[in-house]
Amino acid sequence: MTGQAAGWVVLGLGFSCALACGRVAPAVPDPEVIEAMDWASIVAEARGSTVTWRMWRGDPSINQYVEEWVAPRLLEQYGITLNAVDGQGPEILNQLVVEREARARGFADLVWINGETFHSLRTEELLFGPWAHRIPAAEFVDSSSAIVLRDFEQPIEGMESPWGRVQFALIYDTLRTPDPPRTLEALGSWILDHPGRFTHDQEFTGVTFLKAALYALNGGVDSFAGGFDLAAWDEGSERLWAWLEARESAFWREGVTYPQGVADLHRLFANDEIDFTMSNNQNEVVTKVRQGVLPESSRALVLRDGTIANAHYVGIPFNARNVAGAMVVADFLLSPEAQLEKARPEVWADGTVLDRARLPAEWRIRFEGLETDLRSIPPDTLARYAVPEVAPEYHERIAVGWRERIRGGE
Repeated sequence: MTGQAAGWVVLGLGFSCALACGRVAPAVPDPEVIEAMDWASIVAEARGSTVTWRMWRGDPSINQYVEEWVAPRLLEQYGITLNAVDGQGPEILNQLVVEREARARGFADLVWINGETFHSLRTEELLFGPWAHRIPAAEFVDSSSAIVLRDFEQPIEGMESPWGRVQFALIYDTLRTPDPPRTLEALGSWILDHPGRFTHDQEFTGVTFLKAALYALNGGVDSFAGGFDLAAWDEGSERLWAWLEARESAFWREGVTYPQGVADLHRLFANDEIDFTMSNNQNEVVTKVRQGVLPESSRALVLRDGTIANAHYVGIPFNARNVAGAMVVADFLLSPEAQLEKARPEVWADGTVLDRARLPAEWRIRFEGLETDLRSIPPDTLARYAVPEVAPEYHERIAVGWRERIRGGE
């Protein structure tokens, strides 16, 4: 038996002891053992295995990238079969809580998370790690970016690996709205002047829009930076609810109903039922126009009050069956090859988390050669108006408060 295999057997014995003692413990290698293994051993352990990845499946571009580009290369290069299944946010959290209570081996080996989900999973100790610092591609990560290395103000500390960076943007039609509002104040006036032509979705993108409004109505992001502050929330949220309540009847369908997700919002926009849609990816307008989902005359804009930029990540559940395989997949997702492919406007147009200056020359040249679409927001404009996420409690409270105050507890 190799030393590597022996290590995994010892871990299995440790797991049995933990259960016998009445403690819940994952039947996975201890992070210290992973730390001691070299990368070649981790890859060897992963070879020929299946990795189940719970991820958001709501965008055909992302699904196609994962299924038709990532999965075949993982199989070819590592013999890993990637099983991408639906699951996000509360679903992931609830599933892991159930598995912990049942002392069960995990259904998922890898999960796509960020923000409030990362916060909840860490609070409940449902993530394996630290591990992300071990993957070779981590050396290329933009470590100077607080947006990449802090997830909703939380240091990631090797408990999740970044794999994409985006910035919130509104999307409008230049033919219908040739002179769109550029600030929240101007947008608020526009909504009142154009009743029935604006709304937002009920999920992550809609909450992000409301959070940006919270910042703008209260003097900017600095009013909420540095951890959750109940007094700042109480005072600031009242301004947000008042702003919404003053415009609720001017929303689409008089604010009686809201589209469920951003895909529904896109459909309303494409069908000329509303004049704005929105996205957490500033480049989504590019891919959706190319796919024929949005009109050719669609463009994106960032409000000058500040638009929220964040990164998304992958984590490994505390009870994952295949930690080694999950680490290899995360490393591949972070590789220059995979980061470049998903950044292509015809693929996903998802922003990279890599520092191009750290890349080998051949990859720097390839990134510099990425096609620039005329619909893309210039990088200097994005940088000028980018603001970071704040503590996850604000996001969570906006989601709950909106349902209670604006939706009447639905």
